[in-house]
Amino acid sequence: MMASLLGLATRNWQIFNPPKVPKSTTPLRFGILGAADIAPAALILPAKTHPDVVVQTVAARDPKRAKAYAQKHGIPQVSATYEDLLNSPDIDCVYIPLPNGLHYEWALRALRAGKHVLLEKPLVNNAEEAVALFKCSLLDGPKAPVLLEAVHCLFHPAWTVFMSHVTPADVAYAKAVLWVPRWKFADDDIRYRFDLGGGALMDLGAYTASALARVFGAVAEECEECVTQEGAYDPRCDRLYKARYRFPGGGYGEMEGDLKAPLDRMSPDIHVVHKPVVVSRADAGVEIPEGQEVLRTRKLKFKVFVMPSLIHSIQLDDEFVMRKTGDTSGQVVKKWTNSRTIKTYTFRDAGIDQPGEPYWPTYRYQLEQFVNKVRGREVQQWVDGADSINTMRMIDMAYTAAKLPLRPTSGYTLMGDSA
Repeated sequence: MMASLLGLATRNWQIFNPPKVPKSTTPLRFGILGAADIAPAALILPAKTHPDVVVQTVAARDPKRAKAYAQKHGIPQVSATYEDLLNSPDIDCVYIPLPNGLHYEWALRALRAGKHVLLEKPLVNNAEEAVALFKCSLLDGPKAPVLLEAVHCLFHPAWTVFMSHVTPADVAYAKAVLWVPRWKFADDDIRYRFDLGGGALMDLGAYTASALARVFGAVAEECEECVTQEGAYDPRCDRLYKARYRFPGGGYGEMEGDLKAPLDRMSPDIHVVHKPVVVSRADAGVEIPEGQEVLRTRKLKFKVFVMPSLIHSIQLDDEFVMRKTGDTSGQVVKKWTNSRTIKTYTFRDAGIDQPGEPYWPTYRYQLEQFVNKVRGREVQQWVDGADSINTMRMIDMAYTAAKLPLRPTSGYTLMGDSA
């Protein structure tokens, strides 16, 4: 117990106080668009432990704020404007943590400037923008820039291990929940601004919808119901949501999120229930007499799936039933259950040959794969255009079912600075 607590304390201290590593002679130089609160966790700290990444510059609407932000976080340069940053020949990659409603325009501007783009989630305001962004000609060709939606939790080894126990075609039901404590965001926060792409479905649904789509291996066919509660600032922006989806094959998925949750709802979890399936002797772990078969019903619970680097657990429960082959009468020869709890902080823990350290946060694992992609190396985990489009489609479905308007589509085009 003491060793476990010490490991927890050491890991979490190092997450926020990572060791610096020597940089390569020609590292990728990143610029940040916006002096955003998320950037230290999402890029600045992870960059310290990556030998091929330097955060070189930041730009903000308020130059004084950009200068103070750069001084606080050890960023050597300040760009006068977003355009100046994008036009700099010294910048290879751009991280965009701007309000959601600005993602589409500034991602296109960055791609047009030839920059690789790490774009905060949600990707854009709606599925129409998502399709247009990934179909733009700037992403065509072998030397096209890289575009990645920063759904960072999908890059952590715990997610890889979790999915190794999920069989999407056999999932009957899944539920993803994500809560934010009520004191975290003020009532007039950008998350409640419709014109900036606000809403709980936009902010939290990007996690829960992408998780469901991966668990089921497909985008939902329909959102059958979505109940929301409006925020205080703008009734078009949801503060809370509860959505139910029907997936191909008859499975059902639910997701819930709350930007002002009570303190007893803190753990972001995923629950998965598989259909009963016939399994082999090896999977059952017992000898199976001739004329009999074993059915397995698998249940999983992944606690703290969004920030598993801090702490997490994957509870795996397999319920087995031995019966006569093909017997659907309900008569059982034997029943038993196998359960175990899994915790994985590095790929080495899972026997996978990939780099990582126990103190690497999800963002650091994400950065590893982003750099690999930019450098033309093989990537092991990724969020491709289809994944991001499917997430936005599910968010749009939920807003439609809730009878709320979709977030507005940008008028920006590649033909000029505005439509």
